[in-house]
Amino acid sequence: MAHHFANEIPAHLLMWRRVREYAVPPSMIERATARHAVGDWAGACAAAHIYVDLDLHAVRHGHGTDIATRLRDDLRQLAPDLLRWHMPRIAPDGRLRPGLTVSLARYLRCGDPPLHLVVRTPPAWADAGQHMSLTLWEGSGNGVPGQHPHPHPHPDRRFRLDLHRHLWDAGRSSDLAPRCGVRGAQSLAPSDQALITGRPVLPDGPDQLAGHDSPWAVGNWAAEAELLLRAEGLPRGAFTVRLGARRRAVLELVAPDDSHVPTFRSLCEDDLPPQEIAALPVLPEAAARVLPDLDLLRAGLVSAEGLHPLVAAALVAPGSAPVDGPAPGPGDPHHVECRGETHRIALRDGVLTAVDHDPAQLRREELLVALGGPALPCLRAIDAVHRDPEALPAVRERLGHGDVAGALAVVEGLLGPGAVLRDGPLRKELESATARRLDHGLFRSGLGAVHPSAGAAGSENVSDGGRAKEGHRPRLDRRTPLPVRRKLSSRSRPRTSLAS
Repeated sequence: MAHHFANEIPAHLLMWRRVREYAVPPSMIERATARHAVGDWAGACAAAHIYVDLDLHAVRHGHGTDIATRLRDDLRQLAPDLLRWHMPRIAPDGRLRPGLTVSLARYLRCGDPPLHLVVRTPPAWADAGQHMSLTLWEGSGNGVPGQHPHPHPHPDRRFRLDLHRHLWDAGRSSDLAPRCGVRGAQSLAPSDQALITGRPVLPDGPDQLAGHDSPWAVGNWAAEAELLLRAEGLPRGAFTVRLGARRRAVLELVAPDDSHVPTFRSLCEDDLPPQEIAALPVLPEAAARVLPDLDLLRAGLVSAEGLHPLVAAALVAPGSAPVDGPAPGPGDPHHVECRGETHRIALRDGVLTAVDHDPAQLRREELLVALGGPALPCLRAIDAVHRDPEALPAVRERLGHGDVAGALAVVEGLLGPGAVLRDGPLRKELESATARRLDHGLFRSGLGAVHPSAGAAGSENVSDGGRAKEGHRPRLDRRTPLPVRRKLSSRSRPRTSLAS
């Protein structure tokens, strides 16, 4: 029986429902799965809008056959559509978290820093198309030579998937249920009693963290923290969990001995220096939070058929039902009250037209409108559909998540493939998506006109052409590269003196 919220649906679940509907369309999953089934991992990445910025021959030449073989095996197991499904996203639109470097796998080397297979998201000003890039991070450098420098080239400690291969590895997707603590599966959590004693004490109260509607997977924190500390080569000890902006929990993994299942307890931040707290291992976001698909299934906001096939096969949620009914077909006519009668508007010969009017009459009425006369209600309805259709939110969502083909299919199904767009919100949205795709191309080629620290295009300090206004000084923040920060902060400033 699906769980229903007492009041209203939380905003984050509404966001994740839109993400699951638009971010990874079925056509992308089908194409990527077909290429992956025949061993074409590069074609699967292309189908999932992921650039491949690595060369296996160069890896073999620079790091040896063993590293190249392990890397090739991981690439063959990679399901790029599944990776896109589980990538971190931001509210309120649910787009990919910008400027992120996520580690997928680590390759240890004797005496050298480990290599990381990473996936990167572009900065916010160049995120059109929601493309990602796959590359190898060697501990130095900033990516592929000749491309625009990435704002965060180092693998993120909070957003990492090298400890959660079930979120991108097709051969490990069956581990999703036990890692998420699904009932009926062998969970990583030892017992409910151990979880109760291990809840952290926070200002908001432990019930809010571990309640039924809570997004925090407190039940798995102890087991996931042990995997984290073991991967870092550390004994059982302290770790942190980020709970929000400037909020975190400092916890300690404890057990009588190695033969006992560990639990965790809260530590007071005042007992540790800030430097030590910052250096503690951070529980990955994929382990700290409940899988959004579980929350969607429990709330009845999505059915098993609306999930990724690998996710649905692992979670197995019987009894869930889709929320929305079947959408009307693209050829269904619209009904308009015109001169006391009900007329139909439907697609004919690839164009949206008034079916119940004679073509000669329509030509006369269109000429009358061109001369400034009043238009028929049918013609006004057709004009409104061309300029601001009811399906515009769906088109905007698809464009925002990079599904250009899906957005054009909606437009063609609504207006017909032979339609000519008229000035209005629909045409403006399509033109804006095209312009932003150009910005992404400039970022990929290293020819971006705006530095990431200068602000995104469209802000008050950036003109429509994407260039910063004259005299605008970029704001210094953590995204500003160190050389630029030193240069701007070292400028001589006028000194003032007190007049006696």
